Amino acid sequence: MRLIAITIASIFLLSLNTVDNKKREIKVDAGIYTVLYSEALEQPKEVWYTVECTDGKVSRKGMDFYTNDSIYTSSQEDYENNEWDKGHMAPAADFSCERTTLYQTFSYLNCSLQHQDLNRGVWRLLEARERELAKKTDVEIHIIVDFTKGTKKLPSGATVPGGYRKEIKYSGKTEVYYFKNEKPSSNSFDKYIVKN
Repeated sequence: MRLIAITIASIFLLSLNTVDNKKREIKVDAGIYTVLYSEALEQPKEVWYTVECTDGKVSRKGMDFYTNDSIYTSSQEDYENNEWDKGHMAPAADFSCERTTLYQTFSYLNCSLQHQDLNRGVWRLLEARERELAKKTDVEIHIIVDFTKGTKKLPSGATVPGGYRKEIKYSGKTEVYYFKNEKPSSNSFDKYIVKN
C-alpha cells in the first residue's frame, strides 16, 4: 500500500514539473538574435537582433520551421488552415548572407502567429527599410510582442498576439512602431509610428 502511495505521489510530482515547465519564460541567446520565449503562450514575448545582411542571396528552398527539444514552442499545427502566418521576428532576409544563419531564423523560437496581411505587407516593407538603413550604419531592433489585449488562444494551444511594438535604433535615433495583429489599413509604415 505504501509503495502505491509513493508511486502515485511520484506521478503527481512528475506531472506538476511538466506543467511548470510549460509555463517557463526563457531567455535564449540564439547567436544571431536573442528571444524571451513563453512556453505558456507558445510564442516569443521579446526579440532583439542586429541586421547582419543587407543584400543576401541565399535561398530558403528546403527550409521550414523547426521545434526545439528543450523548449515547448508552437508547431506546424498552430498555423494550419487559418489566417496566421509563421511570422519571422528576426527576418530571414536580414540573415540570408549565409545558409547557417538563414536556417537559424527558422526556429519556432523566432516565429509568431502573425496576421498574413500584416506579415506580407507593411511589416515586410519595414523590414526592407531596416536593411536599407543597415547599408550605412548599425541597426538594432527590439520587438515586444503584445499580449495585453486582443489575444486569443487557438484550439491547438498557442496564443495569438494582439500586436507588435518594434523599436529601430540607428545613428543615435530611435523609431518606435506599433502594429495591431490584424489586416493593416495601410501599407505605409509611417502611419504606425508611435515615437520618432
